[in-house]
Amino acid sequence: MSVKKIVIATVVITVLGTAAVLSVRQGQTRGIEVTLEAIRRHDLVETVTASGNIRAGRVVDISSDVSARVFELLVEEGDDVVEGQVLLRLDPTRFAAQVSRVRAELNQSHSTVAQQTANTAQAERDYLRLQRLSDRDSLLVRRQDLETAETSFRVAEQQLDASRFGVERAEASLTEAEEQLSKTVFVAPIGGKITRLNVEMGETVIVGTMNNPGSLVLTISELSEVEAVIQVDETDIPYLNLGDSAILELDAFPNQLFSGRVTEIGNSAIVPPSQSAGTGQTAAVDFEVVIAMDSPPGGIRPDLSVTADVVIDVRQAVLGIPIIGLTVRGEDEGESPEDDDDDAPQRELGPSARRPGDSDVEGAFVVRDGKVSFVAVEVGITGQDYFEVLSGLEEGDTVVAGPYQRIRELRDGDEVRKRDQNSGSR
Repeated sequence: MSVKKIVIATVVITVLGTAAVLSVRQGQTRGIEVTLEAIRRHDLVETVTASGNIRAGRVVDISSDVSARVFELLVEEGDDVVEGQVLLRLDPTRFAAQVSRVRAELNQSHSTVAQQTANTAQAERDYLRLQRLSDRDSLLVRRQDLETAETSFRVAEQQLDASRFGVERAEASLTEAEEQLSKTVFVAPIGGKITRLNVEMGETVIVGTMNNPGSLVLTISELSEVEAVIQVDETDIPYLNLGDSAILELDAFPNQLFSGRVTEIGNSAIVPPSQSAGTGQTAAVDFEVVIAMDSPPGGIRPDLSVTADVVIDVRQAVLGIPIIGLTVRGEDEGESPEDDDDDAPQRELGPSARRPGDSDVEGAFVVRDGKVSFVAVEVGITGQDYFEVLSGLEEGDTVVAGPYQRIRELRDGDEVRKRDQNSGSR
C-alpha cells in the first residue's frame, strides 16, 4: 500500500471517529434537563398551620370596685400567690368613716324604736282605759275623746312600724358601707402567678363607668393549664374538628416541640367584616382556635408567640407525588394557563359562569423513553412534601419533579434528560 493511501485512510478514520464522538456527546446533551422522581409510597400527614399566642387556661383580671389611693402593695409582678392571699390595700379612711356614721345612724334608729314602742304602749293604755269607761257608762266619756284616743293609738303603731323600717334601712346601709370598706382589701381569688401589675404605691384607682373603663389593677394567671390561641384562615376552618391533635412550636423554647388538642373553634370571625368595610381593603377573615397544651414547660408565660400544626388527616403507605411535580394545564391541547393573553381584559366570574368544563386540569409529566406526556392526576390529602395520588399514576412511574420553571415550559413529546445533581440550578 502506498503512502498516499495510508494517509487517506488515516484521515478518513480520524474524521469518522470525531463524528462518532460528536454524535455521542450530542445525544447526551439533547433534551431538557429536569429532576426525575419515581412514584412510590409514603406516610402522609396533612396539617393546617397557623400562628398565635399563649394564654393561661384560667385568667382572672382584678379591677377596683371603689376609688381610692393604693395604701399598701404586698406583691410584685411575677410573684406566685395562693388563693385567699392579701395582694394590696387601698386607703380605708373614707370608707371606715362611712361605716362609723352608718353604725351611729343604726344606733339612733334602735333608740327611736325603743322610744316609739313606749309611746305606743302609752297610747294603747289611754285608749283602752277610755274604752272601758265608755263601756261601763257612755255618759262618762265623750265620744270625741274616745275617737281621739283611738286615733292616737293607731298613729303610734304606724310610727313604731316606720321606726322599725328605719332600723332595717340603717342595717342595709351598714352592710353596704362595710362591703365598700372590705373592697379596699384585694384578696387572690385563685392561686397562680401575677402576670400583670398595673398599679404602684400611692396611685389612685378608679371605678369603671359605662363609657369609662375602670382601673385594671392586676392579673392572676393559673399556668398549670396553658392554651395556644391561634388565628386560622376561613378556608381552613371547615377541615378542623374538636379533638384534633396539634404540634406546637414556641419561639421562646427553640428546638422543642409540644403536643396539644383542639378544644375550641370560633363560630364567628375575630374581626367581623363589617368593621373593616370602610377601610377600602378586603380584610382577611380569621377565626380563633384554642389548643390545650398537654405538658406546658416550666417558665412558660402568657402572650408568648406560638406556631401550631393541626393534624387534620393521616394516610399510611399511599402513593405520593412531589408537590412541585403537580402542575395545571388547560383542557385545550394541554396549554398552560400562563399562555393566555395577559393583555386581554379580565373580569371576575361568578359561580354560575364558572362551569365545571371551564376548569383547568391538574396533572404531571410522566417520562417514557426519554419523552414526557402530560397525565391527569387526581390527588387527595397534602403532606409536607407530597400529594396523595388517588388516580392517574402507578407505583414506579417516573415523573418530572422540577425545576418549577422547566415544568411550566414543558409540552407533550418534549425530550428530557435527568438533571445532574452536581450541576446546580439553572
